[in-house]
Amino acid sequence: MNRHVNSIAGRLSLRAPQRQSLEILDRITEIVPPRKGTDLEAALAAISAEFPTVSDFEREFPSLCFALATGVGKTRLMGAFIGYLHLAHGLNNFFVLAPNLTIYNKLISDFTPNMPKYVLRGISEFAIAPPVITTGENYERQIASGGQLFPTTINIFNISKINSEVRGGRAPRIRSFREEIGESYFDYLAGLDDLVLIMDESHRYRASAGIRAINELKPVLGLELTATPFIETNRGPTSFKNVIFDYPLGLAMADGFVKEPAVVTRKNFNPAGMSVEEVERLKLEDGVRLHESVKVELETYARETMNLIVKPFVLVIARDTTHARQLIQLIQSDAFFEGRYASKVIQVDSSRSGAEEDEMVERLLKVEHTDEPTEIVIHVNMLKEGWDVTNLYTIVPLRAANARTLIEQSIGRGLRLPYGKRTGVTAVDRLNIVAHDRFQEIVEEANNPNSTIRLQQVVLSSDQLEQKTVTVVSQSQLAAKLGLKPDHPTSSTQVSGFNEAPAVFNVEEQKIAQIAYDVIRKFESQPEKLPSVTYLQQPEVQAAVLKEVTIQYRPAQMELIGITMQPDLAAVIAKTTEMVVQQTIDIPRILVVPKGEVKSGFKPFTLDLSTINYSAPDDELWIRHLRTEQVDVIGLGRGSVDEQRLEDYVVSGLIDFNDVAYDEHAELLYDLAEQVVTHLQSYLSVDDARKVLRLHQAEIARFVHAQMQKHFWQDTDVDYEVVVTRGFTALRPSAYTAAAGELPVDFRKSPADKSNMSKYLFGGFSRCLYSVQKFQSDAERKLAIILEREATKWFKPAKGQFQIYYKSGADHPEYQPDFVAETADRVFMLEPKASNQMTDPEVLAKRDAAINWCKHASDHARSHGGKLWAYLLIPHDVIAENMTLEGLARRH
Repeated sequence: MNRHVNSIAGRLSLRAPQRQSLEILDRITEIVPPRKGTDLEAALAAISAEFPTVSDFEREFPSLCFALATGVGKTRLMGAFIGYLHLAHGLNNFFVLAPNLTIYNKLISDFTPNMPKYVLRGISEFAIAPPVITTGENYERQIASGGQLFPTTINIFNISKINSEVRGGRAPRIRSFREEIGESYFDYLAGLDDLVLIMDESHRYRASAGIRAINELKPVLGLELTATPFIETNRGPTSFKNVIFDYPLGLAMADGFVKEPAVVTRKNFNPAGMSVEEVERLKLEDGVRLHESVKVELETYARETMNLIVKPFVLVIARDTTHARQLIQLIQSDAFFEGRYASKVIQVDSSRSGAEEDEMVERLLKVEHTDEPTEIVIHVNMLKEGWDVTNLYTIVPLRAANARTLIEQSIGRGLRLPYGKRTGVTAVDRLNIVAHDRFQEIVEEANNPNSTIRLQQVVLSSDQLEQKTVTVVSQSQLAAKLGLKPDHPTSSTQVSGFNEAPAVFNVEEQKIAQIAYDVIRKFESQPEKLPSVTYLQQPEVQAAVLKEVTIQYRPAQMELIGITMQPDLAAVIAKTTEMVVQQTIDIPRILVVPKGEVKSGFKPFTLDLSTINYSAPDDELWIRHLRTEQVDVIGLGRGSVDEQRLEDYVVSGLIDFNDVAYDEHAELLYDLAEQVVTHLQSYLSVDDARKVLRLHQAEIARFVHAQMQKHFWQDTDVDYEVVVTRGFTALRPSAYTAAAGELPVDFRKSPADKSNMSKYLFGGFSRCLYSVQKFQSDAERKLAIILEREATKWFKPAKGQFQIYYKSGADHPEYQPDFVAETADRVFMLEPKASNQMTDPEVLAKRDAAINWCKHASDHARSHGGKLWAYLLIPHDVIAENMTLEGLARRH
């Protein structure tokens, strides 16, 4: 394997299917080096021998199709292809075709340095000398200024424009360009000996006149990218004959690269006696109800994790333009949710085409922006490629179609994930298709053995659909008393404690207090001066805060000096500081930094292969796997590189793991791979072992990697330095989803439904640093009662408050303690846990990380006379209201 494959895959953070595509391209360039004058028959024979799915290039030059599901990252793969061909083979000229104006503009943006989604970011050679982007608008100027002198040129053109210019037999405009170089730009490109043609969404223009003209460019290689490797004809879909790698939607869902689609219906829905219009209206209303619930869940997740808030929208698929107009009239009426969506709906006229369609799709791109009000989009036909929004969460199909068409057309545009990966939160990771009257039909179609798509089923009761929810932002008591509000509030945001907090300052004093608090926040990062929050009350610190507040404070303009009493800045600052001290527990920010190089790796060991007993698929079953199954075969067997050594299958799978570096572990990796191959060949022939390795490569790699974790080592002789970057940290807000209008439950009373504790918000605290909290179990509620009685202050930390990380396999997730409580002489970190989970490896890993953190925090506290920290891991069944905190501490 070329060394540039590993380098580019790492620099561009390629996903597994992207990396596999790059590995295939690397192998292809070994079999058929990219150069002019390639013998097409010989090249096809060589490639087909290793990649039997390629039976025809379907071009007058070697051309191969990489079929990747929507949302996996075709544009980034283009960047990887260009980077590889330039670095590994010295190719400098690339011609990228876009199917329409929208994708054309998107590609220009994605290949332009300093743009948000620049796909070549990370390739250092391009950072020094970035490729020159030549487009349909600037090619004349580029060539006139000496285009052939540029080190790397990426030409991006809109094929629909070329199509329009060849109608009637006319040559494309670029074909007739003659200026400084004395020949047409088209002929200039055709004369290049290293031109690579990259075709984005190639199924859109495969049979067009423009693509036939492109044949005359005579590129050294063609690379096609599409999610649908077939073209529609009067006789049905015709599959591409040059597909070398196929990663379908079913695999993308299984691997978590896209949202999980779900078909939604009402519980006990029965359309009997309902007209078509009544069914449609119910589906539309339920879709909007579901949308309102999803909107709250998205806001809650964003506030919990300190991410940007995603504004979701609903896509309604109408039968025709007349139906679409009727729907928009309904939605804009007062009879539809009291007119709340009258200004939040747009209709997209699907009868338009060409430039008008491109302009309309451009408008739709703004739907993703949080400051754009649209929440419902009505469309007659599903929008085509280029509409790469990530915030489509609810689809309401109101158009007659068979179940397969509904599935395929409904989910295509809504699968992209807003945060680039699944979050583990169902509502954030799911795409909802509201199909009351087609529910069973769609479920049966999705369960068809030949279907590559599996749909979740969501059955909602009337109460669930009609229950309005809100995002409750639980700010600290301190923030409420200072009058602070959360960033970016929405119509679904409810701030707990904001209106209940007693008035401490008048309006002008509150303004001063907020400025003072901002100044205090900046002092957090000076632990050498303020190792603890109590140091804020020292005279020299008070003076420093006063000086800064005096600079920033501007009295209200209408004040008349001598008439209106001036606020006492020093008094307000002293009061603010006192509140901060009272409403804060010293939580230092701790970094553990090695003083020297930390060496680590894996010790040699013998694999336990007793459970590996794969049988070899026969040739007929092998072919069926490649063509029809939705399991890993299509992605890993079909189109995978036929490695020269059997061991390479195992090694290639292992180096995809983040904690495995090929250069450092090559000897061990090949030793382990040899053990696997020897085991397989103990009962299989070489050919059958190869089939098993191709078919089960990912599973075998995961199996070996899991055993490697037990033999991980790290140099213990390295000294570590504990660095405290903050002496104390402000309390982060928490966010919860709750039923609108429901008041917090008194935490002293056990709720009726203890099996679903997480649905309740609890309040009534006097010593908690937040006005409301959520508990995951009744044991947590009882522990809160103990803390209210015996601690001076306590709270449940929000995500990111501590930034403690523990080792879990190859990952280092964040540990979020359940409780923190301060007493007269100590600070406790408390973790109530189900008694049957006390010895769970992950629980113990969290415990060890927390104990280590508490040790460092205690060392810091000793340096300034602060309170020491202690960690308690407590079985749930020993927590009772009559227990004391000291009693729990002695036992646990």
